[in-house]
Amino acid sequence: MLGLLLARSGVDVTVLEKHTDFFRDFRGDTIHPSTLDLIDQLGLREKFLQIPQHSITTLDVVLGNTRLTPVNFGLLRGTNKRIALMPQWDFLTLLAEEAKLLPNFHLLMGTTAEAVTRSGTTVTGVQATGPEGPLHITAALSVAADGRDSTLRKSAGLHPIARGVPIDVLWFRLPTPPSAPPDTLGYLRNSTMIITIPRTGYYQMGMLIPKDGFAAIKAEGLAAFRARIGTNAPFLQPVVESVQSWEQVKLLSIQLDRLPQWSQTGLLCIGDAAHAMSPVFGVGVNYAVQDAVAAARLLAPPLLAGQSTTPACRLLQRRRQWPVRLMQPLQQSVHTFLSSGNLAALDTMEPWRARAITLGSKLIRPVAARVVGRGFLPESLNK
Repeated sequence: MLGLLLARSGVDVTVLEKHTDFFRDFRGDTIHPSTLDLIDQLGLREKFLQIPQHSITTLDVVLGNTRLTPVNFGLLRGTNKRIALMPQWDFLTLLAEEAKLLPNFHLLMGTTAEAVTRSGTTVTGVQATGPEGPLHITAALSVAADGRDSTLRKSAGLHPIARGVPIDVLWFRLPTPPSAPPDTLGYLRNSTMIITIPRTGYYQMGMLIPKDGFAAIKAEGLAAFRARIGTNAPFLQPVVESVQSWEQVKLLSIQLDRLPQWSQTGLLCIGDAAHAMSPVFGVGVNYAVQDAVAAARLLAPPLLAGQSTTPACRLLQRRRQWPVRLMQPLQQSVHTFLSSGNLAALDTMEPWRARAITLGSKLIRPVAARVVGRGFLPESLNK
């Protein structure tokens, strides 16, 4: 996204992608209203809608036997009042193909950035390895957008401050059963939370587990794992047998951290390289996109003028770090609740308590839709 926006502004951009294609399972793949607004501003709405996708307009959660709708995107202002669920490789391909129409955009696939290069204290580019061997790329500004385990960040000597996370997530797939309920984000029952992200013909499933608890779950066996799924969300019982091997179950070790300093002279970190987000609310990729939009707006003028980008990088951090600082504690509070052992009480809630929780979920819908759908500081191309 940043490469596309800078190239549109007239900046010469080279993007390095270590894989030879975008075809890998990112699993979350939620495109929130804030990002859909940007798609419209880019003039890509028609192309975007041609890509197969699934839409959800609410985020429902089933607590024991009580269905709640704490988030209703229909309450948002503007055109986009939904979350689009689309394989991320399709979304990346759309952006890459649009960017490649610009003569000053260069995409090097199968090229891994391995380290920053310096002249004194200034980062002057990156050392990389491509299909034809090692190469050195010189740049006025190098941007590390290489994720929560960023190689360039580590090479530059930047170290994030971790926030303790008591849970991990197991990702797997299940076919859509013949009788499926309305789209539901998650089911909380028997001290377990199951995530059900609807896709075409299947669910992208998640199971929240205690931190470093995968080995214990494996020790219980696949039959117990399948039974836990079916007990938590009974409608899935007809399809749980499709999990035949632990190879089908992938561990996501959740991280929550952020850099005290996002930049050095000649280097900028954005997205998970600057602030790893939890999967809670599915906002990570959308916050990364917001970083890219703000970065393009602030960086294009000094880059085109041949001026130092240091002031713009510092301004970017000041602007984007406070939405992160507001969202990460919310994610941490959800982690704390899910790991507190209080989930079991939801199965035996008194009717009055269930009614109170239902009323509370209705009251927070407008605020929740804004916070989850557009974030605390949505960026615009038109600012």
